[in-house]
Amino acid sequence: MITRHDKGRIGEELAARYLEERGLQILDRNFRCPLGEIDLIAQDGRTLVFVEVKSRYGKGFGLPQEAVTHAKRRKLTLLAQWYLKSRALDTGRARFDVLGIVWSGKGPELTWIVNAFEATS
Repeated sequence: MITRHDKGRIGEELAARYLEERGLQILDRNFRCPLGEIDLIAQDGRTLVFVEVKSRYGKGFGLPQEAVTHAKRRKLTLLAQWYLKSRALDTGRARFDVLGIVWSGKGPELTWIVNAFEATS
């Protein structure tokens, strides 16, 4: 059985390829700072996209994207602000996407939620 870390790494790689196939350019993976980590940062045209990747084995405990709680959205907002400041970026367009992956016997099932939430304070 693969470990939780392996599942996360494989899921993020699968998510990156999925987004690239749909025209996004991956700029950064696993951006870390003292506040935490952003899974993927991508460019979609002129829009900077912060992507949270969630995966689960099966749907017994709900869909993976449902795990992006208010607290997680708030943390992702702070992480995105940190990223923008650390890179001296002043982008007028940014959004938060969530990519959920359910692993089943048939293979991974991906659900991409574009503009999944607004920045939260």
